[in-house]
Order: sequence, then structure tokens, then C-alpha cells
Amino acid sequence: MHRWRGYEAAPRGWGRSVVTIGVFDGVHMGHQATIGHAVERAKGLGLPSLVLTFDPHPSEVVRPGSHPAVLTGQLRKAELIEQLGVHVLCVQPFTLDFSRLSAEQFVHDMLVEHMHAALVVVGENFRFGHKAAGDVELLTKLGRTFGFAVEPSPLVTADGVIFSSTYVRACVDAGDVTAAAQVLGRPHRVEGVVVRGDQRGRTLGFPTANLMTARFTAIPGDGIYAAWLVRGAERLPAAVSIGTNPTFSGQERRLEGYILDFDGDLYGERLAFDFVAHLRPQLKFTDVDDLVRAIEDDVERTRAVLGVSASS
Repeated sequence: MHRWRGYEAAPRGWGRSVVTIGVFDGVHMGHQATIGHAVERAKGLGLPSLVLTFDPHPSEVVRPGSHPAVLTGQLRKAELIEQLGVHVLCVQPFTLDFSRLSAEQFVHDMLVEHMHAALVVVGENFRFGHKAAGDVELLTKLGRTFGFAVEPSPLVTADGVIFSSTYVRACVDAGDVTAAAQVLGRPHRVEGVVVRGDQRGRTLGFPTANLMTARFTAIPGDGIYAAWLVRGAERLPAAVSIGTNPTFSGQERRLEGYILDFDGDLYGERLAFDFVAHLRPQLKFTDVDDLVRAIEDDVERTRAVLGVSASS
């Protein structure tokens, strides 16, 4: 997959293409359906498929301080989009000046002059241009003027729930990682770098990897979770704690995981946790012995959820 930074990076001689547009945070199953629609239509037309997305999230530029929690960083998003068979990913810097483009300018400058769209596939609730003035109806009208077709992709729903990034964020924030996974089509992943914490877990017999995450990362609500540690191609079972460690009157909210049956140094490594199930809420224990017994139970429940036996 080729990657462009900004629509003006389109190479000279770039021919017609099938374009789909969106923030696509999370690349959930609704996004997958829209992008997949574009990829299949591109194959049928013998044209390259192009995904146009934005960085940073438009909300932060239009309404500073309103940046939503991020389900997938730009690198993770690119990986997931590439897996869908897309030819080109164009990440458009979303600036204040860019946000002021009229719907007509947006279409002319990007889709016509640079991407040479033959077909544009977007979700049926797609909005574009200054103050989100453009919709699918206007895009279709402009397509007739500039010579490209438009195909709206229907929203994906299940049990009355519309699959959306907003819904996934709400599930993650509530700690319902199971519901989030049903919409994402995979476990919610949190990435970061392992840093040194209080090292209290080591004294309790359960050393943890304390993960420092990027700003705005969508971190599950406080609690204990069964998860997979993703370390390159390696996947290891983990019991993950998120919260302030109330037993020790902690103040800083942390994400730290005990890696089952692992003995090694992870400091400084970039890795991720794929969240599978919420096990219990964060609790304040009256003494350390009660906490240790609870952690032992967390580990056993993690094994059961992940289907992992204790190493001999």
C-alpha cells in the first residue's frame, strides 16, 4: 500500500481511482464494509482504491479541547486499512484553513484535481466541507458536474445498534471491551511504551509492565481485565489493571499488566494489550494479603478466559 501525506502528494500521471473518505477511527466493521465496498468496486473497474483520512481528528481543530478518545493511532489505522486490500492511503493534515474549504472546493481540489475520482464511496451519513455543509446528496450532484459517480454505503447495525466510533468509545470507557470487540471485529488494542512504575507488584510476586500511552488514547474504564500482550509476533496472556491502585491510596491512573508465565525485562519496549474481557472492578483491600489473594484469582480467571494452562 502506498501512503501519501496530503492530497497534493498525488504523483504526476495519477489516473482515475475509486475513493472513500472518512476519519475511520477504530476501522470498525462499519468502516470495513465501506472500505471493502470501495476495494471491490475498484477491482471491478480495474482502478486503484484510495482511502482518504485525516490527522488530527477534525473535532480538535474545529472545536479545540473536544478531541475524542482515539481508538487507533495513525500507524495502527494504516495497518488495518492495508489489510483490507487498499492501494493508497492518503492522510490529509486537518488544519483550520483546510476546515474552511467549502464543500465545492473540497470536491474540486481533492477529488477532481488530484485524486481523479471515477467513483466515490462514502457512508450514507457522510458530511464534508466548511461547517459540514456537504452531504451525500450534494456530493452526488457535484459528481454529475465533475464526472464521477457516488455510491453511498449503508450503515452497519446489529440488535438496533449502529456501528460507530462513538459507540465503541462509549463501550471502552465503560469497560465493556466485549461489546467493543463485537463492533471492531477484534479486541480493542492499547499501545504504548513500558516505563518504570512503583515496582510494588514485584514485591507482591506479580511484577507488572506499566504502559505509557499516547495522548487521547482510548483506555478502558478502571478495572481488571484479561488481555493478550502483543510483542511483535508474540502474544502472551496478561491480567491487566487500570486505575489508581486504591489499596495503596494511589493518585495517578495507570495501565499495568502482569504477564503470565513470563520472566524478562520489558522496560523501554513498545508493545500493546488486546483487551478480551472485564474481570472485576478496581477494589480497595483492607490488607496486602487480601490483595494478593484477589490477584491470584484474577490470574486464574485470566487463564480460563484466554484458554491458557499454567506452565509446568
